Parts: sequence; structure tokens; C-alpha cells
Amino acid sequence: MSSHRLQHEIKKKQPFESAEREAVLNILLTADRLQNRFGRLFREYGLTTSQYNVLRILRGEGQPLPSLEIASRLIQQVPAITGLIDRLESAGLVCRKRCEEDRRVVFVDITRSGCSLMARIDEPLLALHRELIGHLSPQELQQLTGLLEKVREGLPPTQ
Repeated sequence: MSSHRLQHEIKKKQPFESAEREAVLNILLTADRLQNRFGRLFREYGLTTSQYNVLRILRGEGQPLPSLEIASRLIQQVPAITGLIDRLESAGLVCRKRCEEDRRVVFVDITRSGCSLMARIDEPLLALHRELIGHLSPQELQQLTGLLEKVREGLPPTQ
């Protein structure tokens, strides 16, 4: 039983053609609003969401990773991981190292400056998470996570 709140939010005159369409549009609208809030926070620290994502991956791994491995772990797929890493390297937040065994492989590591920046972002980011979805109970958060994972399981693999 849908509340049809989305229909009013986007000023849609006719009911949705299907429950699936309404659900997908709800996901897209919610994702866009969340993305805008996160983007605003990261811009305060001179980063894009994708740049933050690269730094998050490297800090979490605790060791250098090949750039293609980083690309495969990104939340949002980007067309040019090289350009993204170029900008982070120019800012002194990551450094590149060529693999000795295979010169085609480039490892990327987070720098001290990158770690320091991430540490400064941690608390404001946690506060933003709480602001955005802290009104959901632990059970609702678990249910939401499970449903979103189930949606992704049904999607074809990305190329």
C-alpha cells in the first residue's frame, strides 16, 4: 500500500504506471538528494565524491592498490580513473608507484596529507549520516540495507 507521496513531490498528475516504476523513481530521487548533501560536504574539503571514495578505499585497505582495483571498488563508477588519480596526486593526497614486476601496473597509495584530510572529514561525515538517516530505527536501517542489497542482486553485472 503506497502513500503516493512521491507522486505529490514530483507533481505527477497521473498515478504511476507500476509499483516498480514508483519504487525506482523513489530510489533515484532519494539517491540524488543524498548525493547532493554528500557532495556539498566533500566540496568544503576540496574534494569530489569520487575523490573521497578513492581516499576511503586506500585508507581502508592500508596498503597501495593497483588503480584498476580501486576503480572496481568505487561506489560510483567513473569513466577515467587515471584522471581522478591525477587530480588527487596533484593535490598531494595520493602517490603512484610502478610495480617492479610488471611496469604496466601502477600502485596508488594515500599520503600523510590524504590521511590527515580523511581524519578531518570523519566526524562531519558521521554527523551527516546521522542527520540524513538517523531518524530510522536500527531495525529499519537493517531492513533498508537488506532491500537495497536485494535490488542490486537482481541487476545485471556492470561492464
